Amino acid sequence: MNINVQIERLINYGLKKGLLGKWDVLVARNFILDILGLSEFEAVIIKDEDLDTPTEILDEILDWAYENKVLEENTVTYRELLDTKIMACLTPRQSEVVDKFYSLAEKEGIKASTEYYYKLSKASNYIRTESVAKNLHWYAYTEYGELEITINLSKPEKDPKAIAAARNMKQSSYPKCLLCKENAGYAGRINHPARQTHRIIPLELRNEQWYLQYSPYVYYNEHSIIFSGEHVPMKISKKSFDMLLEFTEKFPHYFIGSNADLPIVGGSILTHDHFQGGNYEFAMAKAPVETKVNFDKYPGVGAGIVKWPMSVIRMRSKDRAELSELGDEILEKWRAYTDESLGIFAKTDEPHNTVTPIARRRGEYFELDLVLRNNRTSEEHPLGIFHPHSEVHNIKKENIGLIEVMGLAVLPGRLKEELKTLGEALVKEDYIEEIEKDEEIVKHLNWAKLIKEKYSELDRKNVNEVLKKEVALVFSKVLEDAGVYKRDEQGKLGFLRFIESVNK
Repeated sequence: MNINVQIERLINYGLKKGLLGKWDVLVARNFILDILGLSEFEAVIIKDEDLDTPTEILDEILDWAYENKVLEENTVTYRELLDTKIMACLTPRQSEVVDKFYSLAEKEGIKASTEYYYKLSKASNYIRTESVAKNLHWYAYTEYGELEITINLSKPEKDPKAIAAARNMKQSSYPKCLLCKENAGYAGRINHPARQTHRIIPLELRNEQWYLQYSPYVYYNEHSIIFSGEHVPMKISKKSFDMLLEFTEKFPHYFIGSNADLPIVGGSILTHDHFQGGNYEFAMAKAPVETKVNFDKYPGVGAGIVKWPMSVIRMRSKDRAELSELGDEILEKWRAYTDESLGIFAKTDEPHNTVTPIARRRGEYFELDLVLRNNRTSEEHPLGIFHPHSEVHNIKKENIGLIEVMGLAVLPGRLKEELKTLGEALVKEDYIEEIEKDEEIVKHLNWAKLIKEKYSELDRKNVNEVLKKEVALVFSKVLEDAGVYKRDEQGKLGFLRFIESVNK
């Protein structure tokens, strides 16, 4: 393989994608030569290409790098550290990205800015488009509308050599976490992903310095993370509602929400205050209000309980300050609220009640959804009373965070092979024996029996579609488990009692 050809292909890719201008070519090429330990370059002629991603070229370069002792280990972790370093040679500087983002906002509007930034993040390989494409993804209709299912295969597993090397590394507190602003341009290490192609957009929320970035492994269109410039823990409060609603004023085409601020019902990173947003409409946003309610002090706010498996109060007003004030009253009342008849306790040895808030624009109206959460555990449900129960752990055992609250299931990668194997077993007459002898799928046995009872004619042609539909139904059960007010008569009356307590 001629390494000069691959370098020139990558330069051409950068020009095509607008990462480089013609005056950047010499510098970018020399940077890449230095990384690869080359002191000379031989001019070559290459054919013109229109590639969506640089993955194919980078794979060629990385293979060469391993053969020529530039790449220490030919594993996923080491390859990503090197390919990010190479792509950084093509990625514009932070100030260039920020200047163009706000210049576009002024000339063409904020939607044009986010479109530019998203395309840049994909072109630079910061968003690993080809990895994301590996995820399994489908929709399935349920009584709550069309739920969305994804089996997450995009995040690379840590390889054994990287795990061993990380164990021997000196612990570092820089950056303090994966959300800190110091990640922008950071070279990474064996136990911290490379971020040389990472560019962040500064913005102000309530006169504080915050930043916008995209998730490297996006789950939906323009999957954004909006994070504090300071490494401070998450805390849901009126200030949070003010910020969420202010963001929708600045980015009216984006929704924005926050994970809850308590373990079990919260997100994976509670140590750094952040929100998630994007140019996307989830099933929950499409769900209708099924019971209208009034908040006496706020006659200008339309409100109601949403037809959704979790317990959602939706409020709408043209006045975002009024929405924020009402949201704060509901939150404060909920934090102290106990209903023993429904197993809801505000506090035992620690506080249990909080909310998952989501904000969006509906034309001239601001809309704020508050999803009531409680993280109490019990002997029967040690992982959480309002958490996926044990009978659905074969599909989903992890926390229910913001994205799943809104109707997109993020399921573990193990399910790809498990569902395939289970499908093969289900179409056999002795399916129980087939499942029992396979330790990978025996966890699905009870579920499999229910599926067999439900579908009398399962065969190789329909079993995969049946399993997809049934996974979605399990996910709706997962969300029902996480709902503090169940969708029976007792639960509906309990929900209304809480609404009335806010009015008192």
